[in-house]
Amino acid sequence: MFRSLSGRLLILTTVFVMLAEVLIFVPSIARFREEYMMNRLQRAQIASLTLLANDMIDPALEAELLRTAEVFNVVLRRNEVRQLVLSSPMPLTIKATYDLRNASALVLVRDAFLQLADTQDGVIRVIGAPVQDAGLLIEITMETAPLRSAMLDYGIRILILSAVISFITAFLLFLAMRAFLLKPIKGVVGHMQNYALAPEDARRIITPSAGVTEVREAEEALMKLETELTQALRQKERLAQLGQAVSKISHDLRNILTSAQLFTDRIEMSEDPTVKRMAPKLVSSITRAVHLCESTLAFGKAEEPSPTLTVVSLDHIVDDVMVSERLAVGDAKIGFTAHIPPDLMIRADPEQIFRVLANLVRNARQAIAATGQPGHISVTALDHPKNWCIEVHDSGPGLPKKAQEHLFTAFRGGARKGGSGLGLAIAAELVRGHGGALELVETGASGTVFKITLPKGDGTF
Repeated sequence: MFRSLSGRLLILTTVFVMLAEVLIFVPSIARFREEYMMNRLQRAQIASLTLLANDMIDPALEAELLRTAEVFNVVLRRNEVRQLVLSSPMPLTIKATYDLRNASALVLVRDAFLQLADTQDGVIRVIGAPVQDAGLLIEITMETAPLRSAMLDYGIRILILSAVISFITAFLLFLAMRAFLLKPIKGVVGHMQNYALAPEDARRIITPSAGVTEVREAEEALMKLETELTQALRQKERLAQLGQAVSKISHDLRNILTSAQLFTDRIEMSEDPTVKRMAPKLVSSITRAVHLCESTLAFGKAEEPSPTLTVVSLDHIVDDVMVSERLAVGDAKIGFTAHIPPDLMIRADPEQIFRVLANLVRNARQAIAATGQPGHISVTALDHPKNWCIEVHDSGPGLPKKAQEHLFTAFRGGARKGGSGLGLAIAAELVRGHGGALELVETGASGTVFKITLPKGDGTF
């Protein structure tokens, strides 16, 4: 119970109410002590006035007056004359004097708690102003034991009353919070659990009904979230079905196109000028179609395999990429350079890093070749304390604005006409598998720069 919100609310309410009662108890016990002593002063004043009215009062009556007033001596000051009006033997010496005429609240509180802490019986002198201006001052001596006993009795009654009020208040507040807050919250939790059983079922989406503004806002936010999630799950299911169909079509289409590619090899040997002129374009189109099918099938897999991390020479990987791309240049005037420290070793999967770099360099080569102008591609690497940075620079025309918006999104981030947009999406996924990041640093008329960041340690950089 104490771990629940309702249990903690009950405890906190009780504690805070008790704290409030304690703050009330402190001045009230001081006020009780003051009133107790003022009452004794008033009794003593009445007794003294009786004696003043009749100077020849009997000693037995005088003693009875002192017992009734619960004091030992009464001193009355009138007309600048200090007069011992009533007196009796005191069992103990006077241990303290309290003047109630000008005592501040702090002094009264302090004296009250000192009185409670003092367990030794004694006699105190109390000075006050007579009521109805019946003199300049009145002074009495009285025992501390009855005063302390009365204060303890009053304090215990106040504390018991405070405890009862605290528990009643806490219980009523608990019932109110349970009805207006806890019950609606449990209802929201129940809706969430019910929705989690079948999130595709739109009938399980919560309908806001709470009367409390904050809870209703939570229900409305939850309804919006569940609606969007249900729609996303339906879309995901449709996309999964579409992906399966596309994979099957791509598989069959790849086989057909591969056969067509074999026939185009023979067409290229034809002596017909028209055939010679059209054959390269046909071969290029079929090659792009085969590449698209292969990329679609590769992306359709559940996920890329986890990288097998080994310590490899980055210079050797970059050199392999450059060699393969130089062979694919053809007649285009494109230069390749690499600025890799010969002793730079990185911790990575060599096959996957090769695929990432090959994709970036191939995209740069194709972009430059499409312009028909000479160009240059360079790969540089830097060894930082926490990570390795690899940058691929090219002097191409830059990426189109539309391609930049969805650069690493499959089927949407194609940077060139006829591209599928899968290359950069797969490359980014491979880099993330290493705990790193692939990002576009800059692009424009002067060229494009991609940066690969690979962490050296636990994946943070």
